[in-house]
Amino acid sequence: MNHTSYVGRFAPTPSGFLHFGSLVAALASWLDARAAGGRWLLRMEDIDPPREAPGAQAAILQTLESYGLVWDGEVTYQSQRHDAYAEVVQRLFSMGLAYACTCSRKQLEGYNGIYPGLCRNAGHAQHDAAIRLRVPELIYRFEDRVQGPFEQHLGREVGDFVIRRRDGLYAYQLAVVLDDAWQGVTDIVRGADLLDNTPRQLYLQELLGLSQPRYLHVPLITQPDGHKLGKSYRSAPLPPEQATPLILRALRALGQVTDPAMVQARPEEVLAHAARQWTSSAIARCHTLPEAQLH
Repeated sequence: MNHTSYVGRFAPTPSGFLHFGSLVAALASWLDARAAGGRWLLRMEDIDPPREAPGAQAAILQTLESYGLVWDGEVTYQSQRHDAYAEVVQRLFSMGLAYACTCSRKQLEGYNGIYPGLCRNAGHAQHDAAIRLRVPELIYRFEDRVQGPFEQHLGREVGDFVIRRRDGLYAYQLAVVLDDAWQGVTDIVRGADLLDNTPRQLYLQELLGLSQPRYLHVPLITQPDGHKLGKSYRSAPLPPEQATPLILRALRALGQVTDPAMVQARPEEVLAHAARQWTSSAIARCHTLPEAQLH
């Protein structure tokens, strides 16, 4: 790849403040872009207002800036992209590639999250219904830059998935594919919790004639009890005065060699040094990484 054509992005959800796990993902994305001489975009994935925490958007931007993770261009907001999502949903529905679903959560109990196709041929109207995308009985596979080969049979392992919710809000799977294509993103670096979402996104890219980015999924940082380190677990924003030690700790989580002398350096100096030394192949090929191992 021509490095000057590299476009990466970080796309946080403002359902809470950035926690250490978010910092690891943001840092990996930023370093991968900067090491390639590419652009790093910031997109706020604010398509689910009921889950948004008050003040989270501003806090996320402030944390990234105080940690030296400066982005290129203007911040984009998914909440301003509803018309683009609506147009694609209507197009897919009109072509018979998507359909209305009136199933309740109770009706879908016992199917282990795999949609059984109850409304596939029901011909429901769009009003007061979710819109699901028909999936083919095919395996979608890709080569992750860290996790290696990954494949998923969409019909057996996922089923027809929602692209617009019953409450009218647009689904992550649709919005992320459309926005990455709109912004010209070539490389997606994100947490391994999204690894099994990727085949659905590959199918949408194929269906809409969009190019496929390269993918790199970094290990999730887990709590002492083994659960994902999440926004609710670390409710306070990352402290600005701890930027350098936390960046160094995040670098260790990404398998990067850190210089002990950097502990007194400014965040910008640590980041510049890390970008020069960045080696994505050093990231552990695993889905989770216990936080306790990083002290």
